[in-house]
Amino acid sequence: MFGRQERLEFTGEETTRKSRRWLWISAVAILVVGALAFFMMSGSKPAEPKGAAAGKAAPGGAGQTQMPTVTVAVPGRQTVQTIISGTGTLAARREMPVGVAGEGGVVTRVLVEPGSWVGKGQVLAVVDRSVQAQTAESLAASVRVAQAEARLAQAELDRAHKLVANGFISKADIDRRTATRDQAQARVRVAQAQLSETQARNRRLDIRAPEAGLVLTRQVEPGQIVSAGSGVLFRMAMGGQMELRAQLAEADLQKLRPGARAEVIPTGTTRVFTGEVWQVSPVIDPQTRQGIARVALAYDPALRPGGFASARVVAGGVTAVMLPQSAVQSDNDGNFVYILDDKNQAARRGVTTGDVTEAGVAITSGLSGSERVVLTAGAFLNPGQKVIPNLQKSK
Repeated sequence: MFGRQERLEFTGEETTRKSRRWLWISAVAILVVGALAFFMMSGSKPAEPKGAAAGKAAPGGAGQTQMPTVTVAVPGRQTVQTIISGTGTLAARREMPVGVAGEGGVVTRVLVEPGSWVGKGQVLAVVDRSVQAQTAESLAASVRVAQAEARLAQAELDRAHKLVANGFISKADIDRRTATRDQAQARVRVAQAQLSETQARNRRLDIRAPEAGLVLTRQVEPGQIVSAGSGVLFRMAMGGQMELRAQLAEADLQKLRPGARAEVIPTGTTRVFTGEVWQVSPVIDPQTRQGIARVALAYDPALRPGGFASARVVAGGVTAVMLPQSAVQSDNDGNFVYILDDKNQAARRGVTTGDVTEAGVAITSGLSGSERVVLTAGAFLNPGQKVIPNLQKSK
């Protein structure tokens, strides 16, 4: 009995211990569940917007913070040059091909090189004239013979005039001697004309510069036989004048006039050469729809015919309102800008745009230049919307 009682007591104590342990575990579980529920309820509560908090902190200020800030400017009016850009080829303004003007022959000397400056009539190459020189000498002798005969005929006529008064010769003899004198003088003139012709032909044997200028090319060497069919032996630029033959679009050509100032930059250099348009092509290429504007340039070694160059031509100027491209908006109704009234409210204003240059967009109509024009954020505005202007000073 005692042993059984002892086992019962032990079993009761163990049962009591287990019951307490389960109570502690249950209590901890309840605390954990309660904490989770508290945090979940706290997290599900919507957070108050900062704007609302700011509005509560500063009553009456919510409307002010919702207005956008935009950059505006009073653009005024300014004169803007119309610039036309193009590219083309450098060339001699007046290129002169030089060939054989006479009968030709063997070239004995070439006196110039490409890049040489020559005067009008200067000899560029010498052609052998040994045969022609002998012919000229023979004709010169003929002239001297004819002159001697003419002097003799004149002397006989003079003596006849002295004798006719004394009756030694008749008047018919005077007439015959007069005719003989006239024939002798005519033969002198014929001989002189033949000599002059031969001398002129001999002078044409030499290849000469037709005008003063710059020698561009040479295509003849000593010992070469040349004739009228030899083609071009030298090419020259009259006066050394150069030009740029700029290819321009048809619309750009309409804006150009002779005398327009131009800046030319040859390829491979940063040097800028100043010239002016001296001719605008009256013909448009039907294939490319382009024409040529010829820009006259003074001589410079850096301007080589055949080279490539770019040009900027000032085609005139216009006085207009200039705005950055960000200020001009566009929709189905056309181009427009936003301006601000005296209450800082945005108002739409239709405009007509002109040329677009580095300075901005030219406004040809719609603005006087005294308005406060929205330069940025115009795409996010609506007519009548109130804004905070940030005035930008005009440049």
